[in-house]
Amino acid sequence: MASYQKSPLAPDRFPDLAPVPGVELGAVAAGLRYTGRPDLMLVEFPGGAYAAGVFTRSKMPAAPVDWCRSALSESKGKAKALVVNAGNANAFTGSHGEKATARTASAAAEIIGCDMNEVLLASTGVIGEPLDTSSFPKFLQRIHEGLSTAMWHEVAVAITTTDTFPKGCCRTTFIDGQPVVISGISKGSGMIAPDMATMLGFVFTNANVSSQCLQAILSHATEGSFNSVTVDGDTSTNDTVLAFATGVRANADVIDDPSDPRLAEFVKKFDQVMMDLAQQIVRDGEGATKFVTVTVEGAEDTSAARTIAKAIANSPLVKTAIAGEDPNWGRLVMAVGKSGEKADRDALQIWIGDQKVADKGAVCSNYVEEHAAAHMKTDTILLRVDVGIGSGCASVWTCDLTHGYIDINADYRS
Repeated sequence: MASYQKSPLAPDRFPDLAPVPGVELGAVAAGLRYTGRPDLMLVEFPGGAYAAGVFTRSKMPAAPVDWCRSALSESKGKAKALVVNAGNANAFTGSHGEKATARTASAAAEIIGCDMNEVLLASTGVIGEPLDTSSFPKFLQRIHEGLSTAMWHEVAVAITTTDTFPKGCCRTTFIDGQPVVISGISKGSGMIAPDMATMLGFVFTNANVSSQCLQAILSHATEGSFNSVTVDGDTSTNDTVLAFATGVRANADVIDDPSDPRLAEFVKKFDQVMMDLAQQIVRDGEGATKFVTVTVEGAEDTSAARTIAKAIANSPLVKTAIAGEDPNWGRLVMAVGKSGEKADRDALQIWIGDQKVADKGAVCSNYVEEHAAAHMKTDTILLRVDVGIGSGCASVWTCDLTHGYIDINADYRS
């Protein structure tokens, strides 16, 4: 397996993630595809947890995605454990894949002492290769014997594939005067498109909220975070975001309503964690050298604005222009036009950075290309478009498309 140079957009270090009451975790190098690094992780919720999930919309979902959907339904949103492996997606593996998920859940359930449906699963890696789970009981037992409340870095590494750095984020707040922690990890680098991606995200909190409440909070947060990032426009078979709420040492009464005023600050911090984790994935985009924010205003509604923003962010011509540091605003016009959403050509406005490039359907008379070009040489690019139709607004985050992306994906299975 190839090694990858750390992204120039990576943070300086892995952040400090606070322990979450009621969450114990660990990881081990099981040799599934990698050598000398963790690739299998286990999280246990000794007192149980409410769980919620958002999954890929791909019509070719991986076996672990099917397992989680069923398990969340059967357990009525309750969980005792999470098992994740890297190196093998367990996708497009037929009946073997279904058996592999059942064997994994069974092994974890036996070790922890819970029902199989209380074990949630996720996998990431190569598609179409059978997942050998014969060593899982041994390795899961080994992890279980060394579970800790602080092994965030290890588990963040264990879920990576072509990632060049592990991703984590933490926020703290209060509910009913009790301290609440929100700690999360994610992975992703390529096959990243809205509707999530070859992307896994796991968020843990000790807030005392029901599974229905947590599901509503998670679903809403996903739209503005993981469903608003793209690296290459390709949606994966394994996209999974799971959230777990233990209720340990938190507010006494279970909160069922996500609009409950007591949750206002919690929801804000939860959204921040989700956004941070999603944007770290873009910063680790395969071959990326630029972090790009695309904002669309003046659209018919929010949905239309997001569609136009995605059309811009997913355009190979726009992304290669960004890689080449070329302020080719004509490609933005092209992308708006192909989106299929309403746009007024003669009211269109475009900004590159803080410089207005186009107005009223034509280039601005005072446009200075050198100023726009200077902005394109930075590693944080801002593109803004007003399509002149309504009040809809949305932002999408992406990266440039470089030869590094080709290098990584040309030999991914080697």
